[in-house]
Amino acid sequence: MADHHELLTSNPALGERVRLTAQTAGPRQWAGLALLSLPTILLGLDLTLLHLALPALALDLQPSATQALWIMDAYGFLIAGFLITMGTLGDRIGRRKLLLIGASAFAAASVVAAFSTSAAMLIAARAALGIAGATLMPSTLALIGNLFVDSRERVLGIGIWATMWGIGYALG
Repeated sequence: MADHHELLTSNPALGERVRLTAQTAGPRQWAGLALLSLPTILLGLDLTLLHLALPALALDLQPSATQALWIMDAYGFLIAGFLITMGTLGDRIGRRKLLLIGASAFAAASVVAAFSTSAAMLIAARAALGIAGATLMPSTLALIGNLFVDSRERVLGIGIWATMWGIGYALG
């Protein structure tokens, strides 16, 4: 069970002291953080995954030089381009709903990318992965912010979440 600790603050304008109670995170919140950090690993991994695989893909799919660039760049461009839009969409439809939609779309686009039979198909799949990835970043971050009431734990949770991006990037 989560512990509580009290914070004392003063409101000089009113001449009174206010007692705030902050709840420390329990096992459920930390398990939620672990679960919400998994998509972040995949996002980082997918950003760098094709760096080593592109020569083999080039032999199989025979992309032009321009297509090879788009195979590598479409994912990152679309994540960056849609982050703010997807964050706003999460505010409107709900972060949890956006996370589920994004995770499903990411899985489907991953399957299409894995079984692509042409460079154009792989570019389209990577673009879809980028848009789906853009849904995962703001929704997981917002949900992590909601998990932790205590500001120190929230900072730690966000730090762990951000570290998972770097781990995924390094694994790719």
